[in-house]
Order: sequence, then structure tokens, then C-alpha cells
Amino acid sequence: MTAPLGLPASLLPWFARPAARAWACTPATADVRAFHAGLPGYSPTPLAEVPALAALLGVGQVFVKDESARMGLAAFKVLGASWAVHQVLSRHPAGAELLLVTASDGNHGRAVARMARLFGQRAHVFVPSGVHPVAIAAIVAEGARVTEIAGTYDDAVRLAAAAAHEPSAELVQDTAWPGYEQVPGWIVEGYATLFAEIDAQLADAGAAGPGLVVVPAGVGSLAQAAVSHYRSRPGGPAPALLSVESESAAGVLVSLAKGELVSVPAGATVMAGLNCGTPSILAWPFLRDGLDAAVSITDGDSIAAAHELAGHGIPAGPCGAASLAGARAALTGEGADARRAALAIGPDTTVVLLSTEGAAANPVPGSPPG
Repeated sequence: MTAPLGLPASLLPWFARPAARAWACTPATADVRAFHAGLPGYSPTPLAEVPALAALLGVGQVFVKDESARMGLAAFKVLGASWAVHQVLSRHPAGAELLLVTASDGNHGRAVARMARLFGQRAHVFVPSGVHPVAIAAIVAEGARVTEIAGTYDDAVRLAAAAAHEPSAELVQDTAWPGYEQVPGWIVEGYATLFAEIDAQLADAGAAGPGLVVVPAGVGSLAQAAVSHYRSRPGGPAPALLSVESESAAGVLVSLAKGELVSVPAGATVMAGLNCGTPSILAWPFLRDGLDAAVSITDGDSIAAAHELAGHGIPAGPCGAASLAGARAALTGEGADARRAALAIGPDTTVVLLSTEGAAANPVPGSPPG
């Protein structure tokens, strides 16, 4: 792990590249928001201002994008899964019966299962070790077949890809590898709706555009969508983009530090949805060139942040709370002045934290039942 501006790496698992704010890419071409607006139960998720967090982080305003009830599910993943499933089905004859196959740490699998049920299809979800039984039960409740494996997320992806070679089966996976880029690309396109909502909600609140957006990163697809959105907008200052990972699976951070895409062993973590050791090859060029910084956090950091968000009425799971934990690690504590300078953070900065899952998706250790 490296640190910016000469800071010893021992201070914080951290990497920064401020030149990323000058990088630009083309905007997403798909008009997905109209598609999402036509789905049952769609409405923009809340963007809650939390002044106490602004005081904690030493910034002007903090807004939390609360994905705990996205279209009746407890995470943002349905935005990508719905668009990808729609695209997959549109390439088959009307009335075709398909088996949609995926690997998941919980939220993506449930989203694929929900879309399969909505569109009259079947789903098969491979789940690695360490996924909470509540998350597995939620996938089963959507009518999907679930195969639990004794292995990592990457192992589950390999098994799902093999199962998708069966007749009438289609893989709907949110990570990419050579020869498998189209479907993960559709999933990233689907996430564009989340950022379009943030733009509109900040404008409605009379708030300045974000100076910092904090994104939990598993394989990096949501972070890729953030880069695509904020690095393709003409005019105005570009916000800093910070990815947050579990220290047990910091594939994005290590890849950025090494300057090349690498895999890291994934260990056990309460942040099940971030327990991915191999970043998506589709996401990697965007993360390499468009992320300002990356930080990794401990389970304890995430759990504490989840309890703090709950105190402000935001029911975040460990992955959703990772954004607050990462912002706190980056913007406060020893060495914070240099890290804040690398992110161009001042006392008037507007910060957006993406709380990507609710506690119902992945219960927070130490929380009372129910």
C-alpha cells in the first residue's frame, strides 16, 4: 500500500492520484433512467443531509444516498441487474425461457433473482462462504435456486460461468474478464440512474455540486459508473472520487498502488458485498485513470459507521456504511491534512456518501434483532 505526498504507508492503507480530476471520458450512451422509471416500485431513493456528519468530517455539507429500499430491495444492485436482464432478454425471441445464472455475495444475486421472477424466468445463484444467512434466505425467497460453495467470491464466479454454458442459460455477472464484457457493461450503465438522481436531488436542495463522492468498491462496477458520470460532465470543477474497500479484499487499492490490475486473496469480512479480490477488467481503466484516491477500512470501522448512520435514521449495512468509514479515515486523524489536500477538501466542500445497502440486506453485528 502507498500513501500520497510522502506519508508513510503505515499511517493508513491509502493511495491518491490527484491528477485524476483532469481525466475525462465519454458519457454513458444508454438512456436507462426512463427504463427504470417504468419498472414496478421505482422512485428515487432518498438523499439525506446529515449536518452532524459534516461537523465530524470538517466539511460544509454531507449528503447520504440511502439505497436501503431501492425498488423493494435493500440495495442499489437492482439498477444494474434490471437493465442487464432487460438487454439479455431483448436478444432472445419473445417467450424464450431462460435460466439466468450469477455469482453473488448477496445483493446482486437477489436483484437478478427478482428480475428473473418479474420477467417470468428462472435464476440460479452461486454464493461463496461468509454470506449472511439472511441474505441467502432473501435470494431463495425470490424463487431462485441457490448453490452455496465452500470458497471465495472469485470461486463462485468461476462456477457460475461454467454453469451458464448449459443450454438456455445466460450469465448475468457484474464483473468482467477477457471475452465477457458486454453484460457487465450493461450493469454499469444501469447504475447511471443513481447518479442522475443525485444531481437532481442536490439541485432541488439548493446545494453545491459534490466536491467529494465516496463509493464502496467490490469488483469496482459502481465506482466505474461514478467515474463515467463525473468525468464526462462538461464544465465546472470535477469532484474528487474516493473508493473504499475492506482491508481483507482491497484489490482496487493494491492495483492502483502497483499501477496494474492484480488480484489479492479475499479474507473474511462483515462487508460481504465488498469481499472481492479481483477488480473487473472493464472497470480497471476507469479506476486507474479516474479515481482520485482509494482507502481500505477494517470491519470495526464499518460496524461503527453503520451504528452511527443508524443514529441518524439511515439503516446502512456494513457495505453501505463503508463510505462513511472511508471518508472518516481519509479526512480525519493523523496525516489528514495531506490527504485532504490531495482530495482538495475544504471547510465548504459538499460530500456525498453512497450507502449502497441497508441493514436488511446484511445485518450489522451488535445491532438488536429486528
